[in-house]
Amino acid sequence: MPDMKKEYLIALAGSPNVGKSTVFNSLTGLKQHTGNWAGKTVSNAEGAFEYNSINFTLTDIAGMYSLRADTAEEESARDFICFGNADAVIVVCDASCLERNLALAIQIRDNSRNVILCVNLLDEAEKKGISVNIRRLSKSVGIPAVGITARSGIGLDKLCEVLCDTLKNNPPPPPPLKFSENTEKAIEEISADIKDKIKYIPVRTAALRLMENDLNYIEKAENIEGNFINRDTVCRIMEKYNIKSDDLCDEESAVIMKKSGEITAESVKFSNFSPHASDRKIDKIVLSRIYGIPIMLLLLGIILWITMTGANYISDILGNILFSFGDILKSGLENLNSPSWLTGALIDGIYKVLAWVVSVMLPPMAIFFPFFTFLEDLGYLPRIAFNLDRCFKCSGSCGKQAVTMSMGFGCNACGITGCRIIDSPRERLIAVITNSFVPCNGKFPAIIAIISIFLASSGGIAAALYLLTAILLGIIMTLIMSKILSCTLLKGETSAYTLELPPYRMPQIGKILVRSLLDRTLFVLGRACTAAAPCGLIIWLLANIKIHDTAVLQYIADFLEPFGNLTGMDGVIILGFILGFPANETVLPVILMTYLAEGSPVEIPDISALRDIFIQNGWTLKTAICTLIFMLFHFPCATSCMTIKKETGSLKWTAVSFILPLLTGIILCMTINLIF
Repeated sequence: MPDMKKEYLIALAGSPNVGKSTVFNSLTGLKQHTGNWAGKTVSNAEGAFEYNSINFTLTDIAGMYSLRADTAEEESARDFICFGNADAVIVVCDASCLERNLALAIQIRDNSRNVILCVNLLDEAEKKGISVNIRRLSKSVGIPAVGITARSGIGLDKLCEVLCDTLKNNPPPPPPLKFSENTEKAIEEISADIKDKIKYIPVRTAALRLMENDLNYIEKAENIEGNFINRDTVCRIMEKYNIKSDDLCDEESAVIMKKSGEITAESVKFSNFSPHASDRKIDKIVLSRIYGIPIMLLLLGIILWITMTGANYISDILGNILFSFGDILKSGLENLNSPSWLTGALIDGIYKVLAWVVSVMLPPMAIFFPFFTFLEDLGYLPRIAFNLDRCFKCSGSCGKQAVTMSMGFGCNACGITGCRIIDSPRERLIAVITNSFVPCNGKFPAIIAIISIFLASSGGIAAALYLLTAILLGIIMTLIMSKILSCTLLKGETSAYTLELPPYRMPQIGKILVRSLLDRTLFVLGRACTAAAPCGLIIWLLANIKIHDTAVLQYIADFLEPFGNLTGMDGVIILGFILGFPANETVLPVILMTYLAEGSPVEIPDISALRDIFIQNGWTLKTAICTLIFMLFHFPCATSCMTIKKETGSLKWTAVSFILPLLTGIILCMTINLIF
């Protein structure tokens, strides 16, 4: 037998909701990072693990349903499997819905070497009365198969053992799927024409993709193999056997699904007549037209109430700690005879703004993201998309936008990145442009403060209801703007899509906390701090550079006063929004700093003192409502704009995403100002 190498690259593939990430985390532990495969904007998680003194690099590629890529993430996953030169591919399947997952496994088996079938979630399948004969399954599919329960670690050692054996023995691939007689003859003739021209990709796969006219695959294949295609020959052979590309795609799908069904019938037994009966009973309630949306709003209201209540206390404590530490740093610099301008710039400018961002952003994110991840792991988020699908379809988009919109409540940049799950480029662009119409956690503190001062001074449930109303207004405007875009700049038909409703699963709290805090909270906080630090320096300079004993900041506020009055606010409020572009968390501190004529961002006093400050500076109920509306609808922050540019690759669509919510806010505020 051949000697083994000391390092191997392994691809971890599978459809969404099969526990692929759990397998990845269980194998790699903390030895993982996120990176892009050559030339890709889609991120893959990479991790390292060791078994029997052999080092493995495990790449967790994006979830996919087929090797026919429809989205950027599926394309990235397909390319990694077909062209990434992995030494082996582990295909993770869900034991409770094996037939559906086997379709992908069969495609990968026919396109890659050293493929291993990993049947996960055996414990859930057993609870539903489903038993899988792993040995018979392996024989039927023609590749090694291993049954595991990744969340409890059962079967992982066996998986590693089979992986090592497969890499050591390098077994020949199983016989590929067989098609109709004419199709097989055409594949044979095209394969004969190209086999001497390609070295790295499977000849049969290349022939099939040529016949299906898969331009995306063909382009990637030519980048690797060079120009090996004689299109006239391919067309001639297909005409000879009366084969059309669309018909071949349908035939291939039918053959794959038939084979999946046959394998499942041989390898899986059901003791219950309906193994998913409990899930369907729950879905009758949460997906019903009567109760579905009210349940969704109730859950959102509860999460917002917990987030508001908990975040306020934590923010106060964290803010006191950070600002006290800032005083210590300032005293230390002064003791070192640091120039006053340098101390002011570093502490009163950069540090205090960063302290604001951390104390205001971290607590709500640390509460909201775990709840969001809990609902995601529970399997409820796709149900939200299902409930809102009709609303978004009427607006020219699709229900998946509901999921990305929900992500925007935590951070608009995350919601924008999440739009990759939307297959249609037109609908994906609509979702990206309108994501900032829902308030992110950077806007929540100011919104909550205004509600608490002017609308619900008693707090509690009343404040949560006002906040829920504000969020519903954001959702309604998202739908309206989606409709406007679909009728003007982004005309097109609403696409059909397949929305998978995963089984309900009991989430693992420990892993939820780690994933939500490390992968989401700290990641978003880091990007916000990067944008806020230079903002703090600019604010300090504008507040401390004076002309005729008046700060430049005040001159700018006076210049903006007419526009502020036109929109029911004042110049200081408008200035706060402009200087809050790097991070929405700085809007309120800048407003207070300008009102109080301070040279640096100030700590927010208690609610009653804050109310006095606002009223002394001319605030009325109308001012509060207009400021609240403008906080809901104004330009996205710098982090979101950078993310939009990265996702769309277009300054034009970034500008549209910037201008559309800004115009909406201005028009609404001017209307309120005129009416009242």
